[in-house]
Amino acid sequence: MSTSAPADSSQLRIVVVGNGMVGHHFVDQLIEHNTNVGADLSGLHISVLSAEPRLAYDRVHLSEFFSGKSADELALTTPEYYQQHQVDYKLNAAVTHIDKVAKTVTTVQGEILHYDKLVLATGSYPFVPPIPGNDQPHCLVYRTIEDLEAISASSKVSKIGVVVGGGLLGLEAANALKEAGLETHVVEFAPQLMAVQVDGGGGRLLRSKIESLGVKVHTQKATQVIEAGDTCRYKMCFADGTFLETDMILFSAGIRPQDTLARQFDIAIGERGGIKVDNYCKTNIDDIYAIGECALWNNFIFGLVAPGYTMARVAAAHILGGNQTFLGADMSTKLKLMGVEVGSIGDAHAKTAGALCYTYENQASAVYKKMVVDSSKKKLLGAVLVGDTSDYDTLLQYALNGIDLPEHPEALILPASGGAKLGLGADALPAIATICSCHNVSKGDIVAAFDNGSGSLADIKSCTKASSGCGGCSALLKSVCDAELSKRGVEVKKDICEHFAYSRQELFHLVKVGKIQTFEQLVTQHGQGMGCEICKPATASILASVWNEFVLKSDHVSLQDTNDTYLGNMQKDGTYSIIPRIAGGEITPDKLIVLGQVGKKYNLYTKITGGQRIDLFGARVEQLPEIWKILIDAGFETGHAYAKSLRTVKSCVGSTWCRYGVQDSVGQAIELENRYKGLRAPHKIKFAVSGCTRECAEAQSKDIGIIATENGWNLYVCGNGGMKPRHGDLFATDLDTETLVKYIDRVLMFYVRTADRLQRTSVWMENLEGGLEYLKQVVIEDSLGLGKELESQMQQVVDAYQCEWKTAIENEGSRKRFRQFVNSDKADTNIVFVEERQQIRPATPKEKASFTQQQQAKIIAVELV
Repeated sequence: MSTSAPADSSQLRIVVVGNGMVGHHFVDQLIEHNTNVGADLSGLHISVLSAEPRLAYDRVHLSEFFSGKSADELALTTPEYYQQHQVDYKLNAAVTHIDKVAKTVTTVQGEILHYDKLVLATGSYPFVPPIPGNDQPHCLVYRTIEDLEAISASSKVSKIGVVVGGGLLGLEAANALKEAGLETHVVEFAPQLMAVQVDGGGGRLLRSKIESLGVKVHTQKATQVIEAGDTCRYKMCFADGTFLETDMILFSAGIRPQDTLARQFDIAIGERGGIKVDNYCKTNIDDIYAIGECALWNNFIFGLVAPGYTMARVAAAHILGGNQTFLGADMSTKLKLMGVEVGSIGDAHAKTAGALCYTYENQASAVYKKMVVDSSKKKLLGAVLVGDTSDYDTLLQYALNGIDLPEHPEALILPASGGAKLGLGADALPAIATICSCHNVSKGDIVAAFDNGSGSLADIKSCTKASSGCGGCSALLKSVCDAELSKRGVEVKKDICEHFAYSRQELFHLVKVGKIQTFEQLVTQHGQGMGCEICKPATASILASVWNEFVLKSDHVSLQDTNDTYLGNMQKDGTYSIIPRIAGGEITPDKLIVLGQVGKKYNLYTKITGGQRIDLFGARVEQLPEIWKILIDAGFETGHAYAKSLRTVKSCVGSTWCRYGVQDSVGQAIELENRYKGLRAPHKIKFAVSGCTRECAEAQSKDIGIIATENGWNLYVCGNGGMKPRHGDLFATDLDTETLVKYIDRVLMFYVRTADRLQRTSVWMENLEGGLEYLKQVVIEDSLGLGKELESQMQQVVDAYQCEWKTAIENEGSRKRFRQFVNSDKADTNIVFVEERQQIRPATPKEKASFTQQQQAKIIAVELV
């Protein structure tokens, strides 16, 4: 197919060879330029030559083809769009000849086109290692829609598929095979996956997460030959003597610049390929440009779409008389591979002289984060994020804009403490900060768009095209737009997620007023879709706060996170901790003995907590019900250490024993803990009660702090410890116990009603308009007339209390959940302990490997005997 109109002599004839994402973006720049200056395209004659049978489509999201997205849905343009803007295009029109003197190109059909400016946007081609047998049927590549159609056809007659290449493209290809329903393997020559983008630590975690999704990973494997298989279609024989049988092989071992035309017609290329270009994307031949993955700038090929788009803008500007230059590009990337979040920024491997690293790893949550900073610890040089890329946008802005790091840079990647995650707000970004690198949209561009009449995020996306490339900037773009709209007095929606057009506070109101008791009812009446990892746990918390039903009830269990699902905190090695409630820190000798007996019987690591409780670590999931049965029979209850709820009420011994004490702090602490135990909230809640102003219980660092006076109790609210400690604020003085409880009821239930998800009381109060004084008006003066309602709602929660572990043990259906494997009662052999200081601890990877080798040796010895 083609459209063609002859050019007249007054027109500037521009021929674009290639209609991939970058080639199409170049054409868009020409169209946009003329639209912006109020001109039509009559001064230009644009011809697009595509070697493929279709116009440009989105290669970034190519794997979505296997999850149901059609070729039309992946398309970036249409014939009608090109026709509307007078762009001639020809499909299946590979160029076979360039005459640099006559300034013509010849297509495979023999058609000759004249040019004044020639733009080579030929992209790249998949590298297929020179392995004997690589050209057999069902040995495929992953690059075009036609390739995907071939993969789809092969998958229908295959059971096992192997991807050769464990880089970014390889993992995308693996996802394609997995989506196609094949048993999927990845074979990588390097020691780790994504060796270019992530470091060793990130690579280990990435492998673990990919394998947990059912994809088998084989690293340090060099394929020598592909021959006929014994049980499958093919056998891949490796240099180390091992082999792997498969029905399909998908090569995705990197790309090579498609520079054939340049090689054939004496346009300068690099030593290792790629068409050499200068800062204007011009080749060594007058009037010939090269952009995208075929272009070599400063001896570097840029394999991401964002740099290609920048090249397209520079080349278009130069042809139209501008002076923009291409000076390289940021190769940072954020993506989700098979649901696994991965981010890489700048000098991810800390190769800069004097570079220092901050590393955070949470094996239990499968999260790895590393920051690379300069020797002064003032500038961010790079970062690696695996499992959680929520910090990516903030870190990228620090790196790109040279913003000085905070006093404690590590806080940027460490978990939030006290509900307040250290970050870089939209207001702190300079106007030159790049928000969308694909389309080169800065914060200043967004502000200017608002100044020119844009009134919403959708308007900004439409006029700037921000977030329409790879989509990685969407969260940052929304943050900048929300901040700018707020400055202009526009109400900003605070939807909890895409499934609900409501904030957490509004969802709470809907649940309470509508007497909604399940997530299914809520999403049917007020939402859409199936829910997500944001709205489901938030709804679970709201339902528990309002109705306080058993969290493992069939209607609720699928909403819970891992800790709530198993009523225990999962540790880094996959075991769980057991923390029974010890109200006020008071415990009898008999109960202490029971804890000791349990710890000894099950060989658990035992430790006193900062909240005056006893932690028992190292319990396997299948051991949890039997351990808790012993504890409950001895009079213990769940301590809710796994939940966003009341954790502890710490106390000193008070007037009962201490010569300085003026009130019974232990008795008060026990009464308060027994009242509020089981209260689910947006975040964890901690209390403390001190018997005098010496403050031995550290009450002023708690969400609710109580200090005894000669005349009663002083109440402090909204403090917290942790990474960002906050001193509680004095709320009321010399209260009697009845008034104290009334105020606490009101404060906590107002917090439960109005806080955002995962927001600590300290941040919640600071975000209240009017802060502490407003909270006093609501609670003490009852300015909203809610006092009795808040007290009544709290009493409803108190009356509905149940020990979740007692209920779980008594419910046969709930007990069945506590097993490592769904179809087996066997224990997890990957859990290995070593002894240290007369107690167990999780084995390090090195210790675990040594243990595994010893066990295998024992098995072999037994078999020999």
